[in-house]
Amino acid sequence: MSGRNKLKITVLKRQDPAEIFETLPVAKKDWMVPCGVYEDGQEFVVENMRMPEGFCGSAWQTIYPNVRTLGYGGNLPYFDEEGVSVTCCADGMRPVIFKIERI
Repeated sequence: MSGRNKLKITVLKRQDPAEIFETLPVAKKDWMVPCGVYEDGQEFVVENMRMPEGFCGSAWQTIYPNVRTLGYGGNLPYFDEEGVSVTCCADGMRPVIFKIERI
C-alpha cells in the first residue's frame, strides 16, 4: 500500500424507514424520516484521512475501515473496480448509502 490518497465520498441514497419496514420494529418517533444530515448526491472530500467537515461522526466510524483501506491504496476484494467501495452507516432505521472512491 502507498501513502495517503485523497478520496471522494458521495451520498448515493438516504433510506426512508418506510422503504425498509412494512411494520416498524420500534415505536414511531418524529425523526422517522430519511437522515437529515445529508442530501442525496452530496459529495465530501477526504484529505489526510480526516473526517470531512459536516460529516456525521457516527457514520464516519462505520465507514472508516473502507476509507482507511482505500486511502492507503488498498482495494476491497468484493468489488471488481479498484479504488471504490459502496457502504452504509449503521443507522438501522434510516441508513445512508455512500460511495467511496480514490481520486
